[in-house]
Amino acid sequence: MPELDYFQHLELNIETALKEDIATGDLSASLIAAQQQAKAHIITKEDAVICGRPWFDAVFKHLDPATEIVWHCKEGESVKAGTILCELNGNARILLSGERSALNFLQTLSATATETARYVEKLQGSHTQLLDTRKTLPGLRLAQKYAVHCGGGKNHRIGLYDAILLKENHIMAAHGIQNAVYSAKQLYPNTTVEVETETLDEVKQALEAGADIIMLDNFSLEMIREAVQMNNGQAKLEVSGNVELEQLSTLASTQVDFISTGAITKNIRAVDLSMRFEFL
Repeated sequence: MPELDYFQHLELNIETALKEDIATGDLSASLIAAQQQAKAHIITKEDAVICGRPWFDAVFKHLDPATEIVWHCKEGESVKAGTILCELNGNARILLSGERSALNFLQTLSATATETARYVEKLQGSHTQLLDTRKTLPGLRLAQKYAVHCGGGKNHRIGLYDAILLKENHIMAAHGIQNAVYSAKQLYPNTTVEVETETLDEVKQALEAGADIIMLDNFSLEMIREAVQMNNGQAKLEVSGNVELEQLSTLASTQVDFISTGAITKNIRAVDLSMRFEFL
């Protein structure tokens, strides 16, 4: 897969966020004198892996390029509760108007990175890699894929355009795994073809069809181990479906190549951050 440009939608993300929040103008901020200056700092109220600095910075730079931002942590760095993440200096109206949009990006992407890091930690010592899914927040696909990367995870396909995943309905429409894989490889010979399976018989069919990756969807531990033996290194194997944090070490012990989960992008809780002001 070519190197991914995580930031290609960043400006669109910022424009959309500011349009929905500020629209025709910040009425509350307009009550403050136009030349009023302010300082502010961002503090985290909980342990977290910080992610989203480019989006945070872009919010304020979009509103006023003169805004100064000094960071005290690196992107992808683990920090403790109470850490001051960054300091800002600039026009008071600008800092107040950009506060919520900037924090929304930072707390959401940090949440994804933090949760990803928790999952990746459970896989330490194994060759199994954690993959994300397409179960992302609408409009923030690349941003959350970036956050997964910052948290130590790996990106699965980005969308429907860069890899082929043949699920149950695709297979039914093609009248079987063999036909579906054959058609995919004929039309897109240089594209990874993955087949979702629900039984060991389907694993066998996918292997015979020459699938590059076989997804073991909601397999029991015993079935996963049998699939690994059946595969014998022929295709890459991916475990998916209701993957819980506590299961990861056990699943990795089966020697599967990947474990994928939507939990790291869709079941997240925003990191608790606070922006504190000092008016000059």
